[in-house]
Amino acid sequence: MTTSSSTALGQHVPEGLPSHIQHYIGGEFVDSLGGQTFDVLDPVSNTTYATAAAGQQEDVNRAVTAARRAFLEGPWPTMKPRERARVLNRIADAVEAQESRLAELETFDTGLPITQAKGQALRAAENFRFFADLIVAQFDDAMKVPGSQINYVNRKPIGVAGLITPWNTPFMLESWKLAPALATGNTVVLKPAEFTPLSASLWAQIFRDAGLPDGVFNLVNGLGEEAGDALVKHPDVPLISFTGETTTGQTIFRNAADRLKGLSMELGGKSPCVVFADADLDAAIDSALFGVFSLNGERCTAGSRILVERAVYEEFCGRFAARAKNIVVGDPHDPKTEVGALVHPVHFEKVASYVEIGKTEGRLLAGGGRPEHLPEGNYIAPTVFADVSPDARIFQEEIFGPVVAITAFDTDVEALALANNTRYGLAAYIWTQDLTRAHTFSQGVEAGMVWLNSHNVRDLRTPFGGVKASGLGHEGGYRSIDFYTDQQAVHISLGPVHTPKFGNVEASAANEG
Repeated sequence: MTTSSSTALGQHVPEGLPSHIQHYIGGEFVDSLGGQTFDVLDPVSNTTYATAAAGQQEDVNRAVTAARRAFLEGPWPTMKPRERARVLNRIADAVEAQESRLAELETFDTGLPITQAKGQALRAAENFRFFADLIVAQFDDAMKVPGSQINYVNRKPIGVAGLITPWNTPFMLESWKLAPALATGNTVVLKPAEFTPLSASLWAQIFRDAGLPDGVFNLVNGLGEEAGDALVKHPDVPLISFTGETTTGQTIFRNAADRLKGLSMELGGKSPCVVFADADLDAAIDSALFGVFSLNGERCTAGSRILVERAVYEEFCGRFAARAKNIVVGDPHDPKTEVGALVHPVHFEKVASYVEIGKTEGRLLAGGGRPEHLPEGNYIAPTVFADVSPDARIFQEEIFGPVVAITAFDTDVEALALANNTRYGLAAYIWTQDLTRAHTFSQGVEAGMVWLNSHNVRDLRTPFGGVKASGLGHEGGYRSIDFYTDQQAVHISLGPVHTPKFGNVEASAANEG
């Protein structure tokens, strides 16, 4: 049986919770112009703890107008990089100073275990520090044709950036987009996920206290098909950065096509974790468990398909399942908890339905539904299926919960075919002590990111993104700078320019003579 945390039957409710969450537009907290709201639930009790303003097209219009005015008339886009960097570092200071409070609210709003939520707050601060440093160090090419021409690149902010963010680790993932968009001099309209608006509402005061000019940051809460759709279609929003589900990304792609908007989209995943017989099995099991069950399994890069070489297959399955059964499921605020509550009852029902499908598609080794000691709330026990066929739904479809499918392979060729046998291509994890195999397999696997003998350890300088149905474009490091800026080539002549003299009668006569 899955282990209970000591406070699994209780619920921690943070002090000072808002009863209503507003938009933040042009430096002011405001409600929707039409008064629309939606309910916000906590995932442990599934009761409404707040209402939130539900943005409509007119609210998005108001936010974009404020952002565009701040871009065209305000100081932010023309400030020196060092001046913007100082503001970004003050933002990072404020996030770090509120780490405990941010983690408490994030845990309450999302159901993530408190120990993992604390790490997200610190990573959010680091994102701002990283781009504060990067924008100061940013340089662009200058090319000379000796005695003839100098060419250089002038990098300019694009305008109003539309940022649409997901509900898993929302505060940290919002920082991934906010930091580079602001560092490069753009203004922004953020549309956070409707399931988790609480921590996003904290950005407004953080930015205000850090000295960000009014209108540079704007926040519109609401449903994706209302506020998100209006933001994507708005004619004064030239670029959209979206993280979320693949079918939503396809809709955004279609809606952005009319105006040829810049798009960066990190979408779904069904990432393979490939374990060869020569791997350090202890380390591979530790990493595979963490990779699929941390963050409640609600992570795009989860290694949710584990492919194991047949020589160690039964040993791996037995040890992995035994560990999964011991994972502590319970109150997200209990430091002992390793898997908390899924974010929302709608998502819980989706994951639970896949668990039932899995019982017809694989051999159930652990979990299989709601833990007995947690009759209420959005809890799913860490669930392990073995002997899963490559055409099974739980092998092919993104579940986004604490559910894993394990499949055996016999050869490197078969392992690569299994790894690539999905519409997704976000991440891959490879466990082997054979250096040649590791690099050869990495180059053959269809994934935007590969980790060798490691779980998901992120270097902010590297590109983040996927291939196939897992995304469009990459962000991270200088790729983020490229996405959030226009690169203008400027050419300067250093001497006489020899240009054909079209329409010059004298030149034509001379040529004829």
